[in-house]
Amino acid sequence: SCVFVLLCCPRDQHKNTWHSALCHSSLFSEARPELFSGTRTHSSDRTMDLGLAEDHFSRPVGSFVASDIEQLKLAIEECKKLILELPEHSERQKDTVVKLIHLRLKLQELKDPEEDEPNLRILLEHRFSKEKSKSVKQTCDKCSTIIWGLIQTWYTCTGCYYRCHSKCMNLITKPCVRSKVSHQSEYELSICPEIGLDRQDYRCAECRTPISLRGVPSEARQCDYTGQYYCSTCHWNDTAIVPARVIHNWEFEPRKVCRSSMRYLALMLSRPVLRLKEINPLLFNFVEELVEIRKLRQDILLMKPYFITCKEAMEARLLLQLQDRQHFVENDDMYSLQDLIDISSGRLSCSLTEIHTTFAKHIKLDCERCQAKGFVCELCKEGDILFPFDSHTSVCHDCSAVFHRDCYYDNSTTCPRCARMTERKQDDISDVKEA
Repeated sequence: SCVFVLLCCPRDQHKNTWHSALCHSSLFSEARPELFSGTRTHSSDRTMDLGLAEDHFSRPVGSFVASDIEQLKLAIEECKKLILELPEHSERQKDTVVKLIHLRLKLQELKDPEEDEPNLRILLEHRFSKEKSKSVKQTCDKCSTIIWGLIQTWYTCTGCYYRCHSKCMNLITKPCVRSKVSHQSEYELSICPEIGLDRQDYRCAECRTPISLRGVPSEARQCDYTGQYYCSTCHWNDTAIVPARVIHNWEFEPRKVCRSSMRYLALMLSRPVLRLKEINPLLFNFVEELVEIRKLRQDILLMKPYFITCKEAMEARLLLQLQDRQHFVENDDMYSLQDLIDISSGRLSCSLTEIHTTFAKHIKLDCERCQAKGFVCELCKEGDILFPFDSHTSVCHDCSAVFHRDCYYDNSTTCPRCARMTERKQDDISDVKEA
């Protein structure tokens, strides 16, 4: 029924009366079972009343000329008038509604005829792919109207998912956002850096359409990410989590952003470009979950050398458990916005703890080769085999030897392994001099 209303809603002085008549729920709930069966058996007098003696529904040979479109427009106007005159909820009114829908579809088809469109078109670094979906739930990003997939050709950019009618493609002025992500992979880290409408010359920051806060000639809408103002065509009141608010305030409430910012943030969501210890190191003092995740990541980096040299681990592809967050096996200080969102929700802590447990189990229990690479505390020479990622151990920064934490901090002497390596070097130097 919503399709009927969208197609049939007129643009004349009877708009309010017509809209209320068509939106009445019983009109469509009662008519729907027999709508299209009834349209096939119209009597001749009903056709004459509508002024539709011509066959507008069969496709003639050759192209339509302007007169055909004008005749359809006249027939639509007559149909609209008749609907308003007929008794509400009557069978004739229901049949007339269906006839009006067919007329409008035919008019739209004549205005936007099917052509042999290419499957791929490249424009302003967009790679537009022709869509085959007949869904009517999409909206054109250029003209902000519904894409009627049943009768209209439309394209989607495979990079930034910009959607538009085929007829709107030559009017596009916005370059593909993915190119910006490729050339400039960084966020705006100031919270809503507003410069004011006067600095924008009271024009949309993107398409330069005149705007104002009063809504005349067009409403000015602020993007919380860029701080700039946009028109209603470039800003649809979409919402997104703003990175600057997360990093500085640990705030995850979605804010209104313009269309281009929404696409940019969506493409940047999983990119590890945030070095928190440089941007806001104090955040670790106030967010306990961040400290926990940092420790888990540091442990995983210590486990990585075991897996690289272990045949069983390589065959089991253990490190692929982190394939969605590959930066976790490369460093411990880079984060993506998705990482921070998952830390806030608790999802990342649960999944990373489970992966950490699996990794530790392989090294300490399941694999004899990995167990053989463990350490014995040279300070007390007691206890089980130690590994650098154990919570009760400390690692020498110079030689990477592992000790019990209590032994390491209580012992005032130097690291035994470092002393042994130093002595060995001195002996080698002495041998060279004697030779």
